[in-house]
Amino acid sequence: MLEITNVNTNVNSDSCFVKLKSRGLIHIEGEERKDLLQNIITNDLAFLSPDTALYSCLLSPQGKFLHDFFITEIGETLLLECEGGERAKDLYRRLKMYALRRKITFSVDEHIDVYAVFSDAKPAPHAYKDPRHPDMGWRVHGEHPDNIPESPFETWDKHRISLCIPDGSRDLEIERANMLESNLDKLHAVSFTKGCFVGQELTARMNYRGLSKKHLYAVKINDDTLQSGDDIKIEGKLTGTLRSRCGDIGLAQIKDAMLDNLHHNTAISLL
Repeated sequence: MLEITNVNTNVNSDSCFVKLKSRGLIHIEGEERKDLLQNIITNDLAFLSPDTALYSCLLSPQGKFLHDFFITEIGETLLLECEGGERAKDLYRRLKMYALRRKITFSVDEHIDVYAVFSDAKPAPHAYKDPRHPDMGWRVHGEHPDNIPESPFETWDKHRISLCIPDGSRDLEIERANMLESNLDKLHAVSFTKGCFVGQELTARMNYRGLSKKHLYAVKINDDTLQSGDDIKIEGKLTGTLRSRCGDIGLAQIKDAMLDNLHHNTAISLL
């Protein structure tokens, strides 16, 4: 958890900020920008406003995870804060492919500074509340607040793991993870009422038929040799996979039917 007294305290007392790793930004402009996104992403742009950000994903036609991002709106521009570097370039290319012959323009910043800020007061004019969970604070692009202290990335990383919140492709396997098994429906990333989007058929079927058989879980790790991507086996049976780790905790994809077996395991346990 965050090592501060209260994440909802005065900005000048027990607040803090954390610089996040490897973030990018895609700018989308043009009169058809909202129509494009509404038809392909998992969330509903009807809930986007200048004061409210959306968390959403782009899926493959088979309903598998490709990218997650935060959407904000400034004037006539939509901003998609996403994973940086090659991941930002890949999302940019995919969006341009869907926008063929539409009146839309794109640009991409492969590397930008993004800060998670924990304070009661809004830390910057274009700061927005992290829409995934009320305890995840604000997100700010550009300059960090200069009147509160900085905490290390590991502080934020342990905090989001304790809340069972995946961090993009660190925890969500590209072209294999789906929305429900990754708990993304619980993090307000998907609308089941807006209508079609890319990968909607599988996502809706899994939701209404309860087909998910494994999920992400926050775990306590007692085995120093267990690293991200390693299989978790109990009594020789494959139980799951460790996705990301920070110190002695992590997120693991675990088969629901094997949860009881964790009680007999000394390597990991549910957090």
